[in-house]
Amino acid sequence: MKLGVLFSGGKDSTLAAYLAKNNGHELACLITIKSENLESYMFHTPSIDKVEAQAEVMNIPLIVGKTKGEKEEELIDLENAIKQAITEYKIEGVITGAVGSVYQESRISNICNKLGIKCVNPLWQKDQFEVLNELIKNKFEVIIVGVFAYPLTNEWLGRVIDEKFVSDVKTLHEKYKIHVAGEGGEFESFVLNCPLFEKRLEVKSYTDLGEKNSWRREIEVE
Repeated sequence: MKLGVLFSGGKDSTLAAYLAKNNGHELACLITIKSENLESYMFHTPSIDKVEAQAEVMNIPLIVGKTKGEKEEELIDLENAIKQAITEYKIEGVITGAVGSVYQESRISNICNKLGIKCVNPLWQKDQFEVLNELIKNKFEVIIVGVFAYPLTNEWLGRVIDEKFVSDVKTLHEKYKIHVAGEGGEFESFVLNCPLFEKRLEVKSYTDLGEKNSWRREIEVE
């Protein structure tokens, strides 16, 4: 099936695209929504401006939609971007990286139903440890670019998702109930390399912004 990927540049949307491709689907385009609202319910925002570099090393066309990020209004902007993908790339469905967020999954499914296309959710209801282990097993290089929950601090920015990371997050999960895969918005990630990439992206510089338990890292890559 010819699919568009709802793409944020983070681990979940990239892993979902990889799994869908492995299941025989064609990745026709990436669809990214850039939100002005840093607290968006729907869309990832840290280092979102670097999706162009990821699209380039994946050699997949990219559609970028913009939104003010107002709750529910942002869904209209998403729908318009998906309509553009249907027109330009003849997609038959979209891939999401939703793991457990009913808020996200239900709203995207509603848009797909309205437009008469499929909603493909390769990670839906997967065990959170399984999601992280899939990344490691398939040699994804993923760094943390945002933390938004106690007791996470700026010391977590730039950390690679590896076995030590999984162990540390497991400890926090047991003590503070933090979602292991960050599904509750506790942290955001950026993929520097994976099997979909023709070459690895390198972080050339970065700026950290925030305080206490709310930090974001804006990176420059090439």
